[in-house]
Amino acid sequence: MSDLSVVVAGGGSAGHIEPALALADAVRRLVPDSRVTALGTERGLDSTLIPARGYPLELIPPVPLPRKPSVDLLRLPGRVRGAITRVREVLTAVDADVVVGFGGYVALPAYLGARGRVPIVVHEANARAGLANKVGARFAARVVAAVPGSGLPGAEVLGIPLRRAVTTLDRPALRAEARQKYGLPADGPVLLVFGGSQGARTLNSAVAAALPGLLDAGVAVLHAHGRGGTAAPAADGYVPPSYVALPYIDDMHLAYAAADAVLGRAGAMTVAEVSAVGLPAVYVPLPHGNGEQALNAGPVVAAGGGILVPDGELTGERVLTELLPLLTDPARLAAMGVAARASGHADADERLARVVLEVARA
Repeated sequence: MSDLSVVVAGGGSAGHIEPALALADAVRRLVPDSRVTALGTERGLDSTLIPARGYPLELIPPVPLPRKPSVDLLRLPGRVRGAITRVREVLTAVDADVVVGFGGYVALPAYLGARGRVPIVVHEANARAGLANKVGARFAARVVAAVPGSGLPGAEVLGIPLRRAVTTLDRPALRAEARQKYGLPADGPVLLVFGGSQGARTLNSAVAAALPGLLDAGVAVLHAHGRGGTAAPAADGYVPPSYVALPYIDDMHLAYAAADAVLGRAGAMTVAEVSAVGLPAVYVPLPHGNGEQALNAGPVVAAGGGILVPDGELTGERVLTELLPLLTDPARLAAMGVAARASGHADADERLARVVLEVARA
């Protein structure tokens, strides 16, 4: 099909943007002359991540979805109407053949703007569907989910679209290059810690408390503390070379290649990527929302590829208790890595792209 026009709606957080861009990449591989346009807002990472990947970004007014009754809930209808109008302008301008939504701020107005005009495909990454996707699924041509039990009737389980840099990652081959890039020791175990683009206070505090014990045991730490977070405090002004702290990591595939295990949240994208590259992980689900993060990590934990620690139980001592025995046991690291990889969906990007093409051609 030539002159195919696909609109993806996955703005807001990296967890919504990355699968949308992975799908966009897969569509371009299958149909090289296709046009993919991304909807986004000025909030979050949209204006940073999307243009950097080479896709045009069309901004629409953000429509936050309140979880509880509030003044924002009363303002919601007006905000939605304005966003829908803007979405329809974009759909007309790009002559859209299909709209693919991934949840979040952008998805609800995208679904409502496309309804009755352009066919819709809904993708739900989390183990428990959010409000936007619940609405969109009611009138979508196809509904796709990452895992069973999302709560969306008739959803096809295809996994989460991931970047090829992740799904084709050869960690052993890139290990030396990756460690050199981040200034990490060439030998010995490395723990990768990250909690999302804004960081995670619980993780940052626990790592700060555990750092002396980790370093004493010969474990190096690559710590993405978030743009809103802080690194572990230096002892007497001295930062050891085996502790590398960054606000944000752009080349996550290299961070994965450098690491032997992960300490992180349990967002759908985090669990999917960490599993796909075969890294054992201690997952600390965000204690807010509708409990989806604990559910996201459930399958890989049950398979033996990860460990679940509640947010309220994560301390420096717990970090050492869970991770030191793992990081100093190569056989256990390897076994957990195999279990993690077996629970992933490395070809979800292309499978979803084929669904999108079927809908566009129908």
